[in-house]
Amino acid sequence: MATTFTRFPSPLGELVLTASDTALTGVFFPLRRHGPAPEEEPGWVENDDRGPAGAVLARARQQMTEYFARSRTTFDLPLAPLGTAFQQRVWDVLRAIPYGTTTSYGELARRLGDPSATRAVGAANGKNPIPIIVPCHRVVGSRGELTGFGGGLDRKRWLLEHEGVALALGL
Repeated sequence: MATTFTRFPSPLGELVLTASDTALTGVFFPLRRHGPAPEEEPGWVENDDRGPAGAVLARARQQMTEYFARSRTTFDLPLAPLGTAFQQRVWDVLRAIPYGTTTSYGELARRLGDPSATRAVGAANGKNPIPIIVPCHRVVGSRGELTGFGGGLDRKRWLLEHEGVALALGL
């Protein structure tokens, strides 16, 4: 099955959103670290706003627009990120982190029932294919410090400031 994509202009640069016929499958920042540009990705087709995938992408674009305009704090989209069972569990826990708050990798590991899994949680967080919507940017170090983010620390800082948590982090 082909992956359909669309480009989305955002305050963080042009994002690429991908979808199947039933769900959003990815949000990619400019200058992807892994893989070719969307138009070079085998099996990817650019959205023409028709069909089921076009409807999923239109809904995602609308909700992202609302998020960046500060009129939306939660997303209501069908999601289908590809990952291992453990990664899926981590991403489910990420979705429960409220807008405007942060948590640590250690706390996520505790919520998953394995406090020793902090590094595994961090690795799964780093593999999140749907950032912003699955809010991996809300995870910080144990002392509140900014830690890795696929879109870069400047974008992570921007997202946290956008959500009003910058003061809590002392940024």
